[in-house]
Amino acid sequence: MFMSSFFMQKMLKTGGKKVEEKFQIVDNYLIVKVPEELDHHQSVMVRQNADKYLLDERVEHLVFDFEKTRFMDSSGIGMIVGRYKKVSCFGGKILIANAGERIKKILSLSGLEGMIEWID
Repeated sequence: MFMSSFFMQKMLKTGGKKVEEKFQIVDNYLIVKVPEELDHHQSVMVRQNADKYLLDERVEHLVFDFEKTRFMDSSGIGMIVGRYKKVSCFGGKILIANAGERIKKILSLSGLEGMIEWID
């Protein structure tokens, strides 16, 4: 998969760091491994941690890795939109990696196409 091949190699070469099990920093990218179910409770956890790392580590871009995600509701969409608003103020971008067809469809139908970049 993309995350293991590109970012993990880059992390090893450039001294990227794993800050928590589901959050890693590589260069100026915060990589978030999205949980299997991105519902209201999980969205709050992802939002709080992502915001913390955006401020504390001063990362510019956010990569949401949906490799293990099978379910996402509207709170997950809201969490992504909120992070987009934060990073776009400073020229950052949101990247979506390893999204299955179901997650791609949800994100596309939600109108996020102009806010995100796909990594396959």
